[in-house]
Amino acid sequence: MKFLLLVSSVLLFLTLSVFISSSVRTQTAGIKKPYVIIGYVTGNGWTKNQIDPNKLTHINYAFAVPAQNGELAPISKKDEANLATLVSLKAANPNLKILISIGGWGGCKYFSDAALTDDARKKFATSAVDLLVRHQLDGVDIDWEYPAQVGAGNIFRPADKQNYTLFLKAIRDRLDVQGKRDNRTGPNHYLLTAATGGDTAFVNHTELGKAQAYLDYVNIMTYDLYHGNDTVTGHHSPLYQSKLGDHSRNSSADAVEGHIRAGVPADKIVLGLPFYGRGWGKVQDKNNGLFQSATGEHSFISHDKLAKEYINKNGFVRYWDDDAKAPYLWNLTSKTFISYADEASFVPKIEYVKDKKLAGVMFWEYIYDLEQDKLLNKLVQGLW
Repeated sequence: MKFLLLVSSVLLFLTLSVFISSSVRTQTAGIKKPYVIIGYVTGNGWTKNQIDPNKLTHINYAFAVPAQNGELAPISKKDEANLATLVSLKAANPNLKILISIGGWGGCKYFSDAALTDDARKKFATSAVDLLVRHQLDGVDIDWEYPAQVGAGNIFRPADKQNYTLFLKAIRDRLDVQGKRDNRTGPNHYLLTAATGGDTAFVNHTELGKAQAYLDYVNIMTYDLYHGNDTVTGHHSPLYQSKLGDHSRNSSADAVEGHIRAGVPADKIVLGLPFYGRGWGKVQDKNNGLFQSATGEHSFISHDKLAKEYINKNGFVRYWDDDAKAPYLWNLTSKTFISYADEASFVPKIEYVKDKKLAGVMFWEYIYDLEQDKLLNKLVQGLW
């Protein structure tokens, strides 16, 4: 009898523990977070179980693209399934917002045409909101790379500078009309966000002070500030300027300050973070490869792969630039330099977000930190 009572007590304790743990998780998911953590998720390389909805406030699914006919191009069956999967994550976190991100480096060819006239803007806005309604999404993210500038084969015009503002207004107006129909108003309104360039050129070719009025968040791509087209190495996502290097290029802080000077409120600004590194080969053997000429191949490496094969491994030595608050790797034997972000570099960036009273952070992209969630966990730990 005593044994049966003991077993019953243990079972009751375990049941209550599971209930309490589940209740705590549910309550935590329902609490509004002080800062946003926005994760970009693309169409490949993940499963539902690999995405933790309680470590994010928003997921931007990338990418849909404008079509030549001025509407949003139809998305694939796989993209439709992926959107359904992401929306289903809201069962675990009802506050999670799922947005469709439109554009991207290779998907901006027809933005300029879609933004050219009032009729064109309304046509595109209608098609974008139709997709949102069809897939039960929470908003639209515009990643136009770049208005009035050359990109990856995109059409661009000087008029893009003004049309970018009008384009966002047309989408915002259409979202608001749909929101009234769907009872999505006030704090629960449909969202409109934009990914913006981290360099000075983006600010100069747009009217950010006017455009921001139609946006909930301005996600600055403060990465790729040195990139694959460069023949000189550098930090691709430094928080501040290094003592060396080309100071005409923005740091992350420079990009934020430029947006604020242009008229974007700090509490709408989201700081972009890379979950990957950029490498250069055949680098001049000087200053551990930092800010040196490079004639070899460029590489793009996920953080998971960096942690497994590169950081203080296989001849790569980690160094820290305390002025830039950025790590880098140098392999003296292969003359290879890698700029990347790690947990240590996120610490000053998190403090910067808090000090500047920014809205939060976003990152590109989820699949590059899947194995251990080291980077994402650091953001959750630091911001929540």
